[in-house]
Amino acid sequence: MKTSRLLLLSAALFTSCSFVPELGKPGVEVVPVSFPGNGSGTTSATLDWNSFFKDPRLKKLVSIALDNNRDLRIAALNVEQARGQYGISRSSLFPTVDLSATGSRQRTPGSTVSGGTAVESRNYDVSVGVTAYELDLFGRVRSLNDAALQSYFASDAARLGAQITLVSEIAARYLTERALLEEIELSEQTLASVSKTYELTRQRLEAGDVSELDSRSVEIQVKTAEANLAAYRQQLAETHNALAFLIGSSLPSDLPAGRGLDQTLVAELRAGVPSDLLSRRPDILEAEHQLRAANANIGAARAAFFPRVTLTGGAGTASKSLGDLFQSGSSAWAFSPQISVPIFDGGYNKANLEVAEVRKQIGVAQYEKAIQNAFREVSDGLAARSGLNGQIEAYEGLVAAQQKRFDLADTRYQQGVDSYFEVLDAHQDLYAARQGLIRLRLARLTNAVGLYKALGGGW
Repeated sequence: MKTSRLLLLSAALFTSCSFVPELGKPGVEVVPVSFPGNGSGTTSATLDWNSFFKDPRLKKLVSIALDNNRDLRIAALNVEQARGQYGISRSSLFPTVDLSATGSRQRTPGSTVSGGTAVESRNYDVSVGVTAYELDLFGRVRSLNDAALQSYFASDAARLGAQITLVSEIAARYLTERALLEEIELSEQTLASVSKTYELTRQRLEAGDVSELDSRSVEIQVKTAEANLAAYRQQLAETHNALAFLIGSSLPSDLPAGRGLDQTLVAELRAGVPSDLLSRRPDILEAEHQLRAANANIGAARAAFFPRVTLTGGAGTASKSLGDLFQSGSSAWAFSPQISVPIFDGGYNKANLEVAEVRKQIGVAQYEKAIQNAFREVSDGLAARSGLNGQIEAYEGLVAAQQKRFDLADTRYQQGVDSYFEVLDAHQDLYAARQGLIRLRLARLTNAVGLYKALGGGW
């Protein structure tokens, strides 16, 4: 027993030994001081989604999706699996203690023993034992445990990334639905207007006041408006199908009323300090934890070159009689330390270490790539926000000017001053300007959602 205590004491003295290389914060040097064009925005990017979105209908859809979406459920189960794997790895840090009780009774016939008398023997024992517990003198088990822990953290970061992606996809589809509804309304207004004009033109054609060319021109406008309306209605149905898939159920009939693209649907974000992305973006955190797991595996690969010590032992009581099992003098114990020293493995340990080191370098490259991609996405989003704001302001003025032009052209046509081609040209330009304004507003809101996602999504 003194020998076992000495070995355990030696293990305690050596447990601080580790061959895991030091790992700083790679990729920090690529972080810029500030984002270009980060002058606007009033709300912090740490805002949660429920506060970032202002549209009650969109909030309800996101809430349903977070409960029902299957991809999100799979991501959560992957986290549970990784946590279980970490628990399996962590259990190796502790000895496995078993309580066992056995009893045996044996009879040997007299024909097989000297003397010719049958022999009966009995044996009973109860013991508590430790089976093949590895003394982690060189940190191999702890390195593997750290790698499993970092993999668990990486899976949880991936789950957060899946949530942000889901929320942004729902918002993008919802904004598309809002835009399509406005496109349908515009097409319906256009169809009603040109249909009314067409009926008047036909009457004037019968009276001989206009040419057939004018009548056919108006008819073309009617058919074009009908085709546009049918196309937008088809796209709206497809968008509803996409939303139903994302939320994991059919669209509820009691959803709140939604807002228009010209209303406040989302908050105006402030990008903040670029280095905040390192602790806020789930994909960067995932890459960092994967890098740390790869780094920990190097420590395990290095420790494989050194001796491995395992302990097996037990203590209890044994007796030939069940009644004497716990009597004085029946104690029994066994202690079997084992040491294995790698001498020749055909280059396995060396190759394993080289693979671990290469995987770390891959992890560094992936981590730096995630950082660079994050900064590019934020910078692009900020640049687009500034440009889209200017375009929307210009198009609002364009729509107003085109409306005045159309009104003047229509009045001159009704008075017989100009031909219908002036009205047709003005109407087409007005329709295109109003379409362009709808699409710019959609692009501006989609950009805001994309920027929210690029800044970490508030998780």
